Amino acid sequence: MSATINFKHVSYLWDEEKAAALAGDEVALLIYRSNLLGADLRLTNYGGGNTSCKVESIDPLTGKQTEVMWVKGSGGDLGTLKRSGLAALYVERLHSLENIYKGIEHEDEMVELFNHCIFDLSSKAPSIDTPLHGFLPFKHIDHLHPDAAIAIAAAKDGERITKQLFGGKIGWVPWQRPGFDLGLQLRQCLRDNPGIRGIMLGSHGLFTWGDTAYESYINTLEVIEACAAYLEGNYGKKGPAFGGLKLTSPASEIRRKQAASLAPVLRGLCSGHTRMVGHFTDDARVLEFINSKDLDRLAPLGTSCPDHFLRTKISPLVLPLDPTASLDDADALKKQLEPLFAAYRQMYTDYYNTCRHPNSPALRDANPVVILYPGIGMFTFSKDKQTARVAAEFYTNAINVMKGAEAISEYTALPRQEAFDIEYWLLEEAKLQRMPKPKALSGRIALITGSAGGIGKAIAKRFADEGACVIINDNDASRLEAAKAEFGKQYSTDVFATAILDVTRSEDIREAYKVASLAFGGVDLIVNCAGLSISKPLEAHTEKDWDLLYDVLVKGQFLVTQEGVNIMRKQDMGGDVLNIVSKNALMSGPNNAGYGSAKAAQLHLSRLNAAELGTYGIRVNVVNPDAVIADSKIWEGDWAAGRAKAYGIDISELPAFYAKRTLLNQVILPEDIANACFALTGGLLSKSTGNVLNVDGGVAAAFVR
Repeated sequence: MSATINFKHVSYLWDEEKAAALAGDEVALLIYRSNLLGADLRLTNYGGGNTSCKVESIDPLTGKQTEVMWVKGSGGDLGTLKRSGLAALYVERLHSLENIYKGIEHEDEMVELFNHCIFDLSSKAPSIDTPLHGFLPFKHIDHLHPDAAIAIAAAKDGERITKQLFGGKIGWVPWQRPGFDLGLQLRQCLRDNPGIRGIMLGSHGLFTWGDTAYESYINTLEVIEACAAYLEGNYGKKGPAFGGLKLTSPASEIRRKQAASLAPVLRGLCSGHTRMVGHFTDDARVLEFINSKDLDRLAPLGTSCPDHFLRTKISPLVLPLDPTASLDDADALKKQLEPLFAAYRQMYTDYYNTCRHPNSPALRDANPVVILYPGIGMFTFSKDKQTARVAAEFYTNAINVMKGAEAISEYTALPRQEAFDIEYWLLEEAKLQRMPKPKALSGRIALITGSAGGIGKAIAKRFADEGACVIINDNDASRLEAAKAEFGKQYSTDVFATAILDVTRSEDIREAYKVASLAFGGVDLIVNCAGLSISKPLEAHTEKDWDLLYDVLVKGQFLVTQEGVNIMRKQDMGGDVLNIVSKNALMSGPNNAGYGSAKAAQLHLSRLNAAELGTYGIRVNVVNPDAVIADSKIWEGDWAAGRAKAYGIDISELPAFYAKRTLLNQVILPEDIANACFALTGGLLSKSTGNVLNVDGGVAAAFVR
């Protein structure tokens, strides 16, 4: 084995020392190999493909040696696969199922029978691809969906090209839905072509193998490398990709501006059935395709690999918008786009009605998942950010496949009926029905000002825990960076985005919402939490103090709400505005003229906004905290000293002082405020607006009534 092996189109990641440490444990080597394959998206896409190994083990029932196959179970991802994600089956029992197999029309019945072949009782549920591995005799097998291979598999002349490219060393099995019969066909292909090193599945993917984990890994890389090199050698021979450019994209900043303006409108139009979260990309590969002359011919064909269209729907929606057109008039834009969405829904409904079977699952959401804006980029929408992002990755895979197939032959998509039979497969429907119930804030997007610390950070975390996507922001870059690192350890990057935000600067506010629109598609929850405190006697209060308090607390709340509501109106899905005010809005105290009056202004501004925005389904509510000291930037400055002086106590006595003066004798924590915010937005109070919720331990003087 050489220490390093150079590949141009794939990544060789095998570490001999790590592999040597796993020697003797074939299952551990299977997991190691799988993780390496899954780490390179040129080899397989997220959640796609499966791998296996066969080992001799002691049968706990007989004490005798028996052959056991370990294979990636249903669901999961190769890049993150662990032992718990594998299914282990008796090979002999799996083979014996052939004796009772009734034919291709009974495919789905076989899946339940796989459970009777389980060796390891803690196994993951076996996937539909299990027999594809089981009927091949090799110790280690890789089944992947590399773009380079699928480009050949989806080409009109794919079978001929495969035989020519590999000199007959790679077999060919025409398209067929995965299942027991396909496993038998793979076995027959091997019998008809002894000595082959792999099998190409028409329109689907690639099977490769080896006697050891390393041999399988190298074989897989070499075959995919050969496919990729073949494509590269043919690019340009028939002319420019996709027939050449039909239009040229504007500069990146213009694309970003256009996408941010359009995303909330698209999100609203896509969310008639389920509230969607968006993703945007203007990757160079996407732009090459959407700006091309062949876009209108290729896009309606749909994708080929089952993994692709399961994530992206049968075909994308292409927007006939000028990339430089003004998108400022949201109402005019909606009128222009609504007929396009209606036509897409009708197309999808017709596809369903034409292809459905008597026992097909009910029609699902007919809105598009993939939306292409020539010149600008690709939008994808789904129930959460991860699914939307992965849909974009899969459609990019489909673009790669179309590009390769067109370069060497002609791209062919799956027939509509075959596509439908995968998309509305009863086994897929059963998998969807087993998915966990969405969390209370799933599909919601929240911007919480001042969320790098204190109350704001606690609210952001609570919302993220409940399924929301959040935009973390602060006017302090170093504090924001620390919060980003903290969130990165606790949450996926699909959960949060960050932005520098000084709530007194309109340009910062617009940029923060642009981040929200580009990252997630818009905004649903606005929490005005950014603040500061100045505690001084009347004679010591300066005009600068006064202006600062009113700029941050009152003007900031107004500007952030104003810009956010503009986006909510574009979406036309309602929304929530929560203003974190203070018991000082209702209660008078010493040395507090500026802060207390600004808080009172915040409270009344909330009432005014609630009265105005209810007609749009936008609710405005207030949470009034008091004395939240933990992790608060306010209490790091002079405020704590000022309040201690006002009450004639030492600064160290403040927490106990505030607790003792409450009716409940409780210290108030940031998490308490976060809980109140969730209570107002989590669904149980969806018909409440204009309310004030006190979270102060009980201060009678601050009661609303």
